[in-house]
Amino acid sequence: MGSTSVNRRDVMKRAAAAGLLAVPAVGALSSCASGGGGENKAEKGEKSKKNPLGVKEDAGLAVYIFNGGYGDKYAQFVTDMYAKKYPESDPEQKSTEKIATQVQPKIVRGKPTSDVVNNSGADQMNPGKLVHNKQVADLSEVLDAPSWDDPNVTVRETLVPVVEEMGRFGGKECYQLNITLTVYGNWYSRKLLEDGLDSSYPKTWDEMLAVCKKAKAKGIHGWSYPGGHPRYMFFSMYAMFAQRGGREVTTAMDYLEPGAWQHDAVKDVFEAWEELVAKKYVLTGFDGTEAHTEMQTAWTKEGKCLFVPNGSWVENEAKDTTPDDFRMTVGATPSLDSGDKMPFGTLFAPAGEPFIVPAKARNRQGGLEWLRMMYSKEAALNLFREIGSMPVVKGAIDGQKLPSGAASAQAAIKAAGENVVIPKFYDWYNELFREDFNNMIHKFMQGQIGAKQAMDTMEKASQRILKDPDVTKVKKA
Repeated sequence: MGSTSVNRRDVMKRAAAAGLLAVPAVGALSSCASGGGGENKAEKGEKSKKNPLGVKEDAGLAVYIFNGGYGDKYAQFVTDMYAKKYPESDPEQKSTEKIATQVQPKIVRGKPTSDVVNNSGADQMNPGKLVHNKQVADLSEVLDAPSWDDPNVTVRETLVPVVEEMGRFGGKECYQLNITLTVYGNWYSRKLLEDGLDSSYPKTWDEMLAVCKKAKAKGIHGWSYPGGHPRYMFFSMYAMFAQRGGREVTTAMDYLEPGAWQHDAVKDVFEAWEELVAKKYVLTGFDGTEAHTEMQTAWTKEGKCLFVPNGSWVENEAKDTTPDDFRMTVGATPSLDSGDKMPFGTLFAPAGEPFIVPAKARNRQGGLEWLRMMYSKEAALNLFREIGSMPVVKGAIDGQKLPSGAASAQAAIKAAGENVVIPKFYDWYNELFREDFNNMIHKFMQGQIGAKQAMDTMEKASQRILKDPDVTKVKKA
């Protein structure tokens, strides 16, 4: 998950897929392209069966990787593959937590020093703005190319459909490609839940409250969240909005419809969490920049809490503090009651870890080729072994022994079936989520505001953006 630092009037949308479901086209973007000065001269080679993307074999390659929970070893594996195929290229890989700070200024000037970029993390570049300003390449050329493993099968055919859908920004072009399937939800230790508390995973909210009460009696908080990154609560709450009120509720949020955040389903969800907070079941704190790792350590190593909101990267990110018998597991959203419109098991599960290729990259074709290699079964299997998350390459981990967290994530996706939901407004109007939701949910989880104030805050934010003439709105198809 990454955040984007932009002025409110520069807020851009980017298209996202509704899980594995079809996604409508989105409208045009606002903002003005910027640039200037001389631009990079592209390095191109001759296309052939062995070189379908026309890579210039002796052109240098610069790879930038976000140095976060996944680290960069999985990417180095691909960079080494590239060096083996193109030994004269001398590819270079750099890792940083400051993607936008280090990469974007040169992209804007039309002279990027990067050829392929893992655009992730808290300093993520705004992809919608890059697309509008024509600063990123259309990656359809990669998808149309022969796959690394079988020249008779295209790269597109080897990937789960959500990958291409999430890379589209209003048309057929694909400007961003993801490499993992991310499962968001309620992460916990099966050892603590089943052995320590003699309980099973709560499928209803009443059961959730009962489990938290039992934990509290043993000096354990039922929940925690990283106060420094309060957006994590969205990972557990979002699917509840859809589950309670159906897709009509989340669609209303996406399209900034008046009253979307005042819906009875939204009220029911906030009130459920308000009760959990009021009962003092939440371990608070962890307010610094390393809030997520501090919270995760309290959860895994110290056993201070039972449930945390997180994504499937957490198994790798917290591996150094996780006991061998922890049995990390993700649980889907508990049902509030029989009035829910979608079933227990409804899941927030998009493709994750986005990659882009700058449009003016000196070795643009090399960047495309690097991605083609990333989607080989060899690299996808290595990705799984390095970070424990599911790759988007079909069949890449068939027959593999999965660690506890990855196995539970795979089971959750299978159980969800078509009941997968993804918030489009989260991408289309990034600041609505980042600023307003972050500030609201932190106060809410601290017990400083209640359900009504939480709903009012988000409704006002939604309407502010709807009425802002300088923000291009996404219209229903």
